[in-house]
Amino acid sequence: MGQLTKAAIEEAIAGYMDPYLETDLVSAKCIKSVEVDEARVRVDVQLGFPVGDYAESLRRTLEERVSAVPGVEACDVQVRVKIATHVVQQGVETLDKVKNIIAVASGKGGVGKSTVAVNLALALSGEGATVGILDADIYGPSQPRMLGNSGQPDSTDGKTLEPLVSYDIQSMSIGYLVDEETPMIWRGPMVTQALEQLLKDTNWRDVDYLIIDLPPGTGDTQLTLAQKIPVSGALIVTTPQDIALLDARKGLKMFEKVEVPVLGIVENMSIHICSECGHEEHIFGAGGGQKMAEQFDVDMLGALPLDIRIREETDGGKPTVVAEPDSRIAQIYREIARRMTAKLSQRSKDYSAVFPKIVIQNN
Repeated sequence: MGQLTKAAIEEAIAGYMDPYLETDLVSAKCIKSVEVDEARVRVDVQLGFPVGDYAESLRRTLEERVSAVPGVEACDVQVRVKIATHVVQQGVETLDKVKNIIAVASGKGGVGKSTVAVNLALALSGEGATVGILDADIYGPSQPRMLGNSGQPDSTDGKTLEPLVSYDIQSMSIGYLVDEETPMIWRGPMVTQALEQLLKDTNWRDVDYLIIDLPPGTGDTQLTLAQKIPVSGALIVTTPQDIALLDARKGLKMFEKVEVPVLGIVENMSIHICSECGHEEHIFGAGGGQKMAEQFDVDMLGALPLDIRIREETDGGKPTVVAEPDSRIAQIYREIARRMTAKLSQRSKDYSAVFPKIVIQNN
């Protein structure tokens, strides 16, 4: 029997295609070390996105693959998660306490963007990440109600705001500062200034992912935000309907113009399943999100059903991911959250924080 080698172990690991990274862990540079001590093997795996219970499943799978290599008598696989800060648009200043900002956008209103945003934020938190959500819809803030939050944020120094916390999610919204019934009759420049303040004057606490629930559309407000807010990646929410897809394409092209990578597309209200008879029907059409993903060479991250529970639970201040964590719908949100952040983990990392700052002083 030949001597057991590190190359043989890596070859066995490379045979497993990670479902979220869509490549093998060796190619994705997730294998940090392989130690071979005669017949004993130790493998250190480091993923760049939150994975929840998938970590244990992955550990078992890799141990089985490595143990099948001739000559291996004992195998120990450790799976760790380390979320890095990723690059943003050139010339845009990043935030100290926020590693990554993900913008959730739609070309038009009424496609369930805010519902998707809050459930993805909750899913990421459940997977082990520290998560915040910024409600950027000044004219129609909905996150306070969706998160079951009320009251005004505290300010310890009179200059900055403390985020409200619900279900372990840090959140900020104009809805916390004005009455729910008060219309915001503001012009574009006032809106963008208010949003910049909400983002930069909030004391976010070591956030891995800040989800920004953008207002619908691709007008001046959205473009200004995309140019001024340090965004690591964007998510496009659409329905299969042709009109929604037409506007979603505009949203995608807007992010391309400002050099923000689109992490993928989520098709909401994809299919309706009758609660009485179980009949499935594509009310808004079928396959639109997939066709759009193929056309623009971006990933289709998942499809969500048109389900009355999603609406009822979100309106009630307890979104599906926390109201029914074991449900199929919550599982779909978790799968989308993993795919989205796995895509982001493969983007370039921002190393500016680790470089020393040189200060020249006259003595």
